Amino acid sequence: METEIPAIFRSRETILPERFTFHSSRMRMKKVTKEELEAMDAMSLKCAQELSDAHVDVMGYACLVAIMSMGRGYHCVSEVNLHQETVANDFPTPIVTSAGALINGLKVLGAKQISIITPYMRPLTDMVVDYIEHQGIKVKESIALEIPDNLEVAAQNPLNLLEIYKQLDLTDVDVLVVSACVQMPSLEAVDLIQAECGIPVTSAAVCTTFEMMKKLGIEAKSAIGGELLSGKY
Repeated sequence: METEIPAIFRSRETILPERFTFHSSRMRMKKVTKEELEAMDAMSLKCAQELSDAHVDVMGYACLVAIMSMGRGYHCVSEVNLHQETVANDFPTPIVTSAGALINGLKVLGAKQISIITPYMRPLTDMVVDYIEHQGIKVKESIALEIPDNLEVAAQNPLNLLEIYKQLDLTDVDVLVVSACVQMPSLEAVDLIQAECGIPVTSAAVCTTFEMMKKLGIEAKSAIGGELLSGKY
């Protein structure tokens, strides 16, 4: 989140007048396990309160799998709880979760069937698949890169995705999610893969940016694949 989302906003600044600042409060996690994810999520309310002190205009919760590991539909619960923290701190702030943003982005695209790539261990990836399917979107195939270390996830070369995605059969797939994780970089690869495979390609970070722009009430392209939500404004 702290690299790709600002990068997309900065790209927007080259063609439109609004300017943005970025602020963060971090929840701790080293290993991407269900136990650490649950402990991390418990810190989210404190983070929302801290960011509310800065009077930011929108907040983004940047761990998709932390939300999804808490149970089906939990992004709705989390968004309400985090918003209430900002209300209690006298600065009501719109909340975006990357989990909710991915679901919303896929629905904007009209996706009925998708395939996804994740850096997670297979059990967590299966949990993500179940979460997405519970939201009414079928997941045809998923690739789990099975990288347990959070810093190693962030160190992945996004251009490796140009070969990884070829393991998937994209027949009858409406949208390809090349990174269902805001920690695993993919921005450089999104447009390249879309040009190769010919279907909309997006990521958790791109969908999160799109949703944040909507919450800010600023212009955002409506097409996820091909414009903003495929990684380019």
